[in-house]
Amino acid sequence: MLKRSANGKKEIRGRDLVTGLPKVVEISDDEILDALRDTIQSIVELVIRTLEQAPPELASDIFERGIVLTGGGSMLRDIDKILSVETKIPVFTAESPLECVVNGTAEILKKVHLLKHTK
Repeated sequence: MLKRSANGKKEIRGRDLVTGLPKVVEISDDEILDALRDTIQSIVELVIRTLEQAPPELASDIFERGIVLTGGGSMLRDIDKILSVETKIPVFTAESPLECVVNGTAEILKKVHLLKHTK
């Protein structure tokens, strides 16, 4: 569980893996960024590689309209700004990123018969 502290740090409540007992620790945004740095870099590299391999007409639409992030990963602090700087493409986070995934899945399931015709 994540909770903001008054001093700008975040309070994390969980279980100590060594003792097995409940524990509370405070971490800063910088510590979180350091912990996620390699993962964020991997995401950036995969997005760039995907854009490089996209068909020209799709790439053109993406460059013109931008990228919309959905799902839990889109809620990582500043991931939209990082991707925008690295790709030189506008990047936006959906209004309700977690609901987008669920709503999109529901729509696909309504039309599951159409998926049988795709490869």
